[in-house]
Amino acid sequence: MRDMIRRLLKGPSVGATTDRNLARDLRVATCALFVEMGRIDESFTPDELERVVVILKEKYGLSKDDADALIGEADRALEESLDLWQFARLINENYSNDEKVEIVEMLWRIIYVDGKMDAHEHYLMAKLKNLLRLDHHRIIEAKRKVLHGDGRER
Repeated sequence: MRDMIRRLLKGPSVGATTDRNLARDLRVATCALFVEMGRIDESFTPDELERVVVILKEKYGLSKDDADALIGEADRALEESLDLWQFARLINENYSNDEKVEIVEMLWRIIYVDGKMDAHEHYLMAKLKNLLRLDHHRIIEAKRKVLHGDGRER
């Protein structure tokens, strides 16, 4: 009886299909943040797009074609959304602060692909700091890690 009540309170049981759907939704949500950062200044440059592809290949072990498909799916999700809150909510519900900081590091890598941060990128990063519920210190440490080397490409 207790197990039945717990299952009812938790909602539908989580099976392999649900886990796959959640993993896919998290990938789309994370990629949506990457795509939004790339196009925030109204110009998703080839270098920014390539950086997103490289990040997706590294983070998820995707092929170029699969990374391109994920970017397309994230772009469609962004077009259908009113704002970034739905993506941030999913990330907040499923990722630890350390995992969210890792996402922020990837966002910094996208921003600095051209060696500078413009006002639009600055605005979006400040917005994402709040949406992802991260403190300013964590955001700046992630930025420093990307700018001052941690063995990764800059």
